[in-house]
Amino acid sequence: MSHKFHGWWFAALLSLALLLPWAAQAQHNSHGSSTTTASQAAPPALSEGEVRRVDAVNGKITLKHGFIAHLDMPPMTMVFTVKDPALLAQVKVGDQVRFMVVKEDGVFLITQMQAAP
Repeated sequence: MSHKFHGWWFAALLSLALLLPWAAQAQHNSHGSSTTTASQAAPPALSEGEVRRVDAVNGKITLKHGFIAHLDMPPMTMVFTVKDPALLAQVKVGDQVRFMVVKEDGVFLITQMQAAP
């Protein structure tokens, strides 16, 4: 191999080494400024439903609900456990409610509930 080839190869590697940090920084800036992290994301919206049954003894409520976007759950009627049984004292069968449900340890848990406007 000639010295000319080694010089070209060295120049190419040096150029690449100089460009990589710039490219990584540019990518970070383009994504970092417009993308939110999970901790910065807006909290999920409350879901809507109709109370079909209240089981205060067992801390459960049956709701006929619409699509729950943050859980990708289709509309259906199902039984939920409530985190705070006091929430059940605020509702009766037939009430329209707005609620927040999360999945904890495989259980769908209602963490807040209020009368729908």
